[in-house]
Amino acid sequence: MRPRDPLPYLVLPALALAALAVMSFPAWLTLTVAGIAMGCMLFLAASGLTLIFGLMDVLNFAHGGFVTLGAFIAVSVVVTWAPAIGGVALVALAVLAAAVAGALLGLVFERVLIRRVAGAPLRQILITMGGAIILQQALIVLWGAEPLPLPRPENLRGSVIFAGAALERYRLAVIGVGVVVFAALALTLKRTRLGLLVRAAVENREMVESLGFHVDRLFRLVFAAGTALAALGGVVWALHAEMVTADLGADITILLFITVIIGGLGSVGGCFLAALLVGLADNYVGFLAPKLALGTDILLMLIVLLWRPRGLLPVAEP
Repeated sequence: MRPRDPLPYLVLPALALAALAVMSFPAWLTLTVAGIAMGCMLFLAASGLTLIFGLMDVLNFAHGGFVTLGAFIAVSVVVTWAPAIGGVALVALAVLAAAVAGALLGLVFERVLIRRVAGAPLRQILITMGGAIILQQALIVLWGAEPLPLPRPENLRGSVIFAGAALERYRLAVIGVGVVVFAALALTLKRTRLGLLVRAAVENREMVESLGFHVDRLFRLVFAAGTALAALGGVVWALHAEMVTADLGADITILLFITVIIGGLGSVGGCFLAALLVGLADNYVGFLAPKLALGTDILLMLIVLLWRPRGLLPVAEP
């Protein structure tokens, strides 16, 4: 086995140390926590995209629609159950409902559209872009085009003071959720029988089928998991903004693709690393040079691809 290249893992600490050298510690700590939280939000929304591409070789341009779906489901859950349930329990219920709805709609989407264009990349792009438009309009019909409020629970509001820096409770909670989801995905793919079967099916479909396993069912499960993660990401983004609009997923779709490309197409570990890198870079640059903030993500992607054309952690690497 070829030894891992340590350089991609040094990018984050190098960026953080460079930022610390030009700002006060409290400001640096606040921006770093905010950047890591943003990275975790990006990972939650983008992980399903990289999972679907890495294991099914499908670029789903309707992914943002599932992000928006999760946010709207969360609004409905909060409106319906807020009188009876409060606090973090209500958020957990909203997350569960959004993930289930995302998975179920993902199964339908895969059956109706994706299965018909398997192995045809150009047709995949066209049909998923069309699916994205249909999904967005369907959400507008169901929930309306006006922004809907989604307030956070009281125990996720406010900040805690540490070393002179104000750290938002919600951002700290998001970091915890992001790390747990990443660890669960990594362990499932690398340490479980299901993950082994899925990875084996990607490498040699015929061999897995000859052993009696239904590869199409495995891939449907992967697609449903990817759309469930997108819906989960939608809940987290909506709670961050405390508002839901029909354009939520479309507004961040480009950023999600940038994250996936920087990390390496199909790499869950690369997606997590890239999401943290994008989150930190956006916060540092936005504070130090606000006029450059809008181009930070594109510039970061160009720099990474010039250095590593296949992304930070391409799937081909062990």
